[in-house]
Amino acid sequence: MWFTCNFSSNTHYREICQNKMKLIILDHYSQASEWAAKYIRNRIIQFNPGPDKYFTLGLPTGSTPLGCYKKLIEYYRNGDLSFQYVKTFNMDEYVGLPRDHPESYHSFMWNNFFKHIDIRPENTHILDGNAADLQAECDAFEEKIQAAGGVELFVGGIGPDGHIAFNEPGSSLVSRTRVKTLAMDTILANARFFDGDLAKVPTMALTVGVGTVMDAREVMILITGAHKAFALYKAIEEGVSHMWTVSAFQQHPRTVFVCDEDATLELKVKTVKYFKVFVDVCRVTSEL
Repeated sequence: MWFTCNFSSNTHYREICQNKMKLIILDHYSQASEWAAKYIRNRIIQFNPGPDKYFTLGLPTGSTPLGCYKKLIEYYRNGDLSFQYVKTFNMDEYVGLPRDHPESYHSFMWNNFFKHIDIRPENTHILDGNAADLQAECDAFEEKIQAAGGVELFVGGIGPDGHIAFNEPGSSLVSRTRVKTLAMDTILANARFFDGDLAKVPTMALTVGVGTVMDAREVMILITGAHKAFALYKAIEEGVSHMWTVSAFQQHPRTVFVCDEDATLELKVKTVKYFKVFVDVCRVTSEL
């Protein structure tokens, strides 16, 4: 414990904690996953969703959120959480890959999360990479988010180059959901999912924009592993840059970065200490 105190009045500190970027540092990936899952669970419960008041959640794919999804499934099975009145919007999907392809993000979400909880299929929204008019599909996705009242909490992960969703280096920081041609680095990195055969790797995707995620009332970004330490450094300690799209979330009033110790290896010691102390202040005021 870095910091303890007894506030006689914590209203001011609550306001600070609610409207400031947070960096949550846990020892290991499993702890970071559990922290993120508890945060999502608590936000849904506090929101108290119902038939006329859905909680809207933005979700990522990839290996990083898998631990979080497993914990959320556990909460559901234990009767601690229901997704009956939750709507979800996923970040991205490949173009031209059949929905039932094992590497489609539709398959990923249903196999790893949705089929294990009580969410209604009509309340899950994943971009259709096989739509006849891809840009119309992207525009309709934005409209569905607006019709749902916007996203309460958008959860994301990043790549080693700091990209979020398929907003790769050089993407506009005010971009919206759109068709995206993938960078060669991304195609090469994804080849491992397609038997190492570059010819099988999709070269285009549909993705939410940085601006789409920025519109959410709160953003939580999961960053784990030493291979993403430089990206976290760019996101936290350097300025906003379209070459590191995750850095845009410095400007969001309610961003929570959740990471493990390995991901902090490029951060200054004083940066790590500052955020650990700050988190303890927020914990005292019951804001975490």
